[in-house]
Amino acid sequence: MQTLFIRGPSATARMVVLVIASITLMTVDHRWRSLEFARSTLSNLIYPLQYTIDLPIQLFYWADESLSTQQALLEKNREFEARHLENRVQLQKLDIIEKENERLRKLLGATPKTTERLLISEIINVDADPYRQLILLNKGSNDDVYQGQPIIDALGIMGQVVHVGPMSSSAMLITDASHAIPVQINRTGLRAIATGTGKIDQLKLRHLPHNVDIKVGDLLITSGLGDTFPANFPVAIISKVERPAGEPFADIEARPHAQLDKSREVLLVWRNATESDDEEPVDTNTDESEDSVTEKKAGNKKSTQRRGNRE
Repeated sequence: MQTLFIRGPSATARMVVLVIASITLMTVDHRWRSLEFARSTLSNLIYPLQYTIDLPIQLFYWADESLSTQQALLEKNREFEARHLENRVQLQKLDIIEKENERLRKLLGATPKTTERLLISEIINVDADPYRQLILLNKGSNDDVYQGQPIIDALGIMGQVVHVGPMSSSAMLITDASHAIPVQINRTGLRAIATGTGKIDQLKLRHLPHNVDIKVGDLLITSGLGDTFPANFPVAIISKVERPAGEPFADIEARPHAQLDKSREVLLVWRNATESDDEEPVDTNTDESEDSVTEKKAGNKKSTQRRGNRE
């Protein structure tokens, strides 16, 4: 009768055979490198499987590195753009300082100008009304923005804030038909008012007589009057000067110095610290007024006594 199960070598015998075979293969491979081809073939066959298993991990590391590098580059780019914009704003006054010094070099005890506080804001919308020159900014009262605050770009004055919300604010450009800004001719120091015309590239200087000393190419700067715009910022360049016969005033046009239709970022400007300091010394005047009142009372008492003696 045949057995159902054929009994093979024992486990111990199999282990001994495998150990001997392993030692033999290692010895042969170490001496004659005979298994190098087999190892290379197996490696090529297994590599696609290894690559597939390792691919998700590599993709994760690559994406993490790429995103972190891109984010770092974007932050650096924003920082450099902000610094570049602020530096250009500070350099705007270099051409003006020479003219200003010529007019003020004989004055003594002048209060030094301080650097304005600046805040960068992005233009997020433009009013579609062709008769209005309004833009929407992404800064509001949460960022200390206030109504009437001037806005500038890297080249000059752009306008002022007319409405403030918590997260955004609306600003009117200097070319709006209802806007006017006090200016000064940098070459001569003559003061005037530049009004908007509703055209993005045109301002008007009204009510100037024919004999006014002004010519094409003159730079208009802010005069600082009106307590809205800081002094000595570029506003516009004179583009047209005509003196029509029979008219009482000259026809003068100017082209805005700022890029009103191109700038995507603007700077919100706060007034100088010196201006706020000038408004503080009220106690001294109060003390002086109190002293003067005391002196007046003493004088009244003396005059009353004199009148009593006379009587």
